[in-house]
Amino acid sequence: MYKKGFILLLLLALAGSFFYFDLHQLLTFTGLKQGLAEFSQWRDSAPWLVAGGFFVFYVLVTALSLPGAVILTLAAGALFGLWQGLLLVSFASSIGATLAFLVARYLLRSTLQQKFSQRLKAIDDGMARDGAFYLFTLRLVPLFPFFVINILMGLTAIKARTFYWVSQLGMLAGTIVYVNAGTQLAQLESLAGILSFQMLVSFALLGIFPWLAKAIINSINKRRRYAQWQKPKQFDRNLIVIGAGAAGLVSSYIAAVVKAKVTLIEGHKMGGDCLNFGCVPSKALIKSAKVAHMMQHAEAFGLKQQGLKSEGSQSLNFSFKHLMARVHNIIADIAPHDSVERYTKLGVDVVQGYAKLLDPWTVQITLADGQVQKLTARSIIIATGAKPFVPPLPGLEQVGYVTSDTLWQQFANLEQAPAKLLVLGGGPIGCELAQSFARLGSAVTQVEMADRLMIKEDIEVSAFAQEALTDSGVKVLTDHKALRCEQRGEGKFLIVEHQGAELAIEFDQLICAVGRSARLEGYGLEQLGIETNRTVQTNQYLETLLPNIFAAGDVVGPYQFTHVAAHQAWYAAVNALFGQFKKFKVDYRVIPWTTFIAPEVARVGLSEQDAIQQGISYEVTRYDISDLDRAITEGAAEGFVKVLTKPGKDKILGVTIVAEHAGDIIAEFVLAMKYDLGLNKILGTIHSYPTWAEANKYVAGEWKRQHAPQWILALLEKYHQWRL
Repeated sequence: MYKKGFILLLLLALAGSFFYFDLHQLLTFTGLKQGLAEFSQWRDSAPWLVAGGFFVFYVLVTALSLPGAVILTLAAGALFGLWQGLLLVSFASSIGATLAFLVARYLLRSTLQQKFSQRLKAIDDGMARDGAFYLFTLRLVPLFPFFVINILMGLTAIKARTFYWVSQLGMLAGTIVYVNAGTQLAQLESLAGILSFQMLVSFALLGIFPWLAKAIINSINKRRRYAQWQKPKQFDRNLIVIGAGAAGLVSSYIAAVVKAKVTLIEGHKMGGDCLNFGCVPSKALIKSAKVAHMMQHAEAFGLKQQGLKSEGSQSLNFSFKHLMARVHNIIADIAPHDSVERYTKLGVDVVQGYAKLLDPWTVQITLADGQVQKLTARSIIIATGAKPFVPPLPGLEQVGYVTSDTLWQQFANLEQAPAKLLVLGGGPIGCELAQSFARLGSAVTQVEMADRLMIKEDIEVSAFAQEALTDSGVKVLTDHKALRCEQRGEGKFLIVEHQGAELAIEFDQLICAVGRSARLEGYGLEQLGIETNRTVQTNQYLETLLPNIFAAGDVVGPYQFTHVAAHQAWYAAVNALFGQFKKFKVDYRVIPWTTFIAPEVARVGLSEQDAIQQGISYEVTRYDISDLDRAITEGAAEGFVKVLTKPGKDKILGVTIVAEHAGDIIAEFVLAMKYDLGLNKILGTIHSYPTWAEANKYVAGEWKRQHAPQWILALLEKYHQWRL
């Protein structure tokens, strides 16, 4: 901080000296013409000394962003001629500009980073892609003040060496014009004589040229990418969508609504993972587990069974097979929402088969009966989703395992929940399943390699989640690295490493829940050259390397949530159908998510650990759920609402809620962040009593109390005392 202050004072002193000693008078057109004869005598007597002094002076003027660089450029032509003057000015201006750039970066960027990190990140991402190009086009147009460019570029993340060489090249054309004008200084009457209207138009066209060149280069590269294939003269469809999960269903629905001819291809089950293996069955299981837990603890609700002598939780007898049948019935009840019949009625051509891209416009479909058909489309959306990741753990295949996809079938006929269940993975899926099965009577051991559960959340949230799972009967083992699986007689064991020692954990059933990976194989992506590094690589418009092929949902990331897949689907469909007129960049600014353990964990925006990692300043406001009337009435008075705001302001940066119904409660904050509504707006909104949503108003009130102007309250206190 002191170094910055010293540098700032030094710069101010140098700039002040420049004006105090009237040096700015030398850097006017009149001053230059009047002093030219004297300058010429100095040059003749000491040419190298004058050239060196001129070079240093030019660097200082440019570095300090002082007015007069144009006059100095004219002087270079008048004193040294075109070529020597061009050499001096070209390097001096670029070096001075780079110094101004570095000073602006050192003095200002860190402060702006703390206050506007989110906005700067978007700018920095753009500069990483096209920063050199933007800078070059700005340097070509001398109408835009170069000293402003130097300072503004210093606030971005563009590399200093890139800034220097681009400035060196970009300013060359303008420098030649001014240095050449300086060689004819005697004939010039004013600066206006240098740049005529025609010259200004020429420079403007020169600035536009790189954009035209970029468009031409992009067109050439696009043609080159498609060169090996013959584009159809006509197409069977406007759009083909591969995959009928959330992203595929939404994108095909949008296409049908705008009357496009669209085909949706699904090789397995309509509704994708969410309906058949993920969101729907898991939430049905969680509800049954919650009811079982409440029945076991009915006494806490004043419902003690007659004749029950023992205290504590009650034993529970039920058919696990019947419970799993309920799960499948719920899937069947929701399935019509995503069915072939419904989407056909909406105007979507639904084909059940396996799709493979033959070229950028042609999809080969292998039907269930072995027949093959081909369809062409102007645009294609890849929405093939993700599948559970199975780690290459020695012995895993021999002992057997299930995933979050396969357990619904493999456990369907079990009369009782697995006696000894091992859950491998401490993320949201692993935590949800571990707690549910523990509540349903399984002896559950959960193994996580990291030092805590739910590593993406704040430490206190992880601790809360672990305590909740432990209270439900889960044996949580963090910092335990799975090494291998072994079959020892009739027993199955997972061998883990903890603090340098190996431990053996026995189990009957193992659920592998260590994450999900994109479905990339078998769709012909590799043959088309589409990049697939864990996910399909797309740009901000969800275009792949081939701009008529898009991707959306879990196959793209970066968030593997059903609601994000649906969100991306809108952008993919609209860009695919109308991109020739207008393209939309996918917006990830406000993404909520919920982990459905009890109590639920919901979040939107920044967590504390995110803010710290990104260097973002924040304030924390908390409200304890134990104080909420509705939570007390439901016997669920545990958890909290934590809101991150800008220091001193009510602008919401992020919210974490740990509570029953947290996934529902957080919706109000999602809306507020989406439309930039602060905590004051939430505080001024009426909430029904008694409801869970009141927690949002109370945390807003807590923020208001912390930021109440104390001096006004002190005056009010005196006023009321006077009124007495």
